[in-house]
Amino acid sequence: MIPDLHPTEIAITPLIQGSEFSDWKSLNDTIMGGSSRASCRSSDKGLFLEGNLVEEGGGFVSCRSPIFDKPFNLSRYSGLIIDVEGEGRTLKFAIACEKKPLSLSNLLKGDIRWVASIPTNKKGVSRIKVPFKNLEPARRAKPVRLPLRFDPTCINRFQLLYSKFGQPGKINSGFSPGPIKVFINSISAYL
Repeated sequence: MIPDLHPTEIAITPLIQGSEFSDWKSLNDTIMGGSSRASCRSSDKGLFLEGNLVEEGGGFVSCRSPIFDKPFNLSRYSGLIIDVEGEGRTLKFAIACEKKPLSLSNLLKGDIRWVASIPTNKKGVSRIKVPFKNLEPARRAKPVRLPLRFDPTCINRFQLLYSKFGQPGKINSGFSPGPIKVFINSISAYL
């Protein structure tokens, strides 16, 4: 049962926090010929993404979850809240959904990710709200031009990226190559 809330309060349900990030792995632009290097390291407080980003030949570093054994059904919720220390960078959060047999996404080669740009404060933790209605479909940073709708009933992977690409088909205007250190404290769902 959901408690009664004051109109300014938000009901939040933690999904992943602290040491629950232990099975996340890095995925960097080296998969496409780039030379950026970053790794993920978990602690009891959350997940660190640390490394060096090189723009030429790629331009991204990331950490992603494993494919969840049981996909999240977040149909009761309006979106996600990500608590992250991002050094003032605009990061990108991506969500993968399990393909359903009669889905339009089955017509595309490769997997679709639902993405949102998430700006962070220069210092301290940024609490970023990512409404599901604002997610955009993308394949390899390019927009998908099919009439797709995000399905919150079958979320099977999360990924946090720092990339020269922002929203699908657009450049991240705040992108800066070089050393990077990002810390993700938690991912929660909100009503």
